[in-house]
Formats: sequence, C-alpha cells, structure tokens
Amino acid sequence: MRSIGNFLWFILGGAVMGLSWWLLGALAYLTIVGIPWGKACFVIGEFTFFPFGNEAVSRRELFHQDDIGTGTLGLIGNIIWFIFAGMWLAIGHILAAIACFVTIIGIPFGIQHLKLAGIAIAPIGKTIVSNN
Repeated sequence: MRSIGNFLWFILGGAVMGLSWWLLGALAYLTIVGIPWGKACFVIGEFTFFPFGNEAVSRRELFHQDDIGTGTLGLIGNIIWFIFAGMWLAIGHILAAIACFVTIIGIPFGIQHLKLAGIAIAPIGKTIVSNN
C-alpha cells in the first residue's frame, strides 16, 4: 500500500514540491553560508518525493541529546530559514493540501502536505526515519 501511495503522490504533485525543496537547497548551497540549510533541503526534498512509510522527527527526541541543530543555533537557523524560504515552501504545501482536500481520494495527500508544511517552517534539527 505504501508503494502505491508513494507512486500516486509522486505523479500527482509530490515531484513538484520535492523539486521546490531541491531548488531552494541548490540556492542555499550557492551562498556558502547556506550550506546547512541546503543539506536539510535535500534530505527533506527526498522525503517529499516519497513520504509514505517515513516520518520527520526531532534529532533531540531520537537521540536524547542536543546537537548543533537542536540547540540555540538551530533555533536561530530556523528563524532565518523561515524568513527567507520556509514561509514560501509552507504556503506551497498548504495550497497543495487545499487542492487535495477538494477531492475525497486526495485527503491522505492533503494531510501529508500539511505535515510537510510544518516541516517547512522549521527543518533544522529534524531527521527522516522509517516508521516500519
């Protein structure tokens, strides 16, 4: 079922949003100082291509310790991210969720877009894990 969901997700809009994440990641890498954000964009972009069967979790909750992305620097990084890129990705995911919610069959996809909108607001300090 997960494979079918990921396939339908990819062809019905997941590819567009995943490429959006990767585009912002490439732009972040070009700035040199944006490399940490770029790395997060590529990881979450890959998750955006095939989200079913995976989830984003805080590294603090996963490893039970702080690192550079889960502490104060991560908070500052997420604020900077939100101002320059996160807000726009979140709006894109919210608009895609609304379009999915219009159809009955698209409701699971709309829910996934809302989860990704939350990740778009603050991606630093998150990691992607399989929820098997």
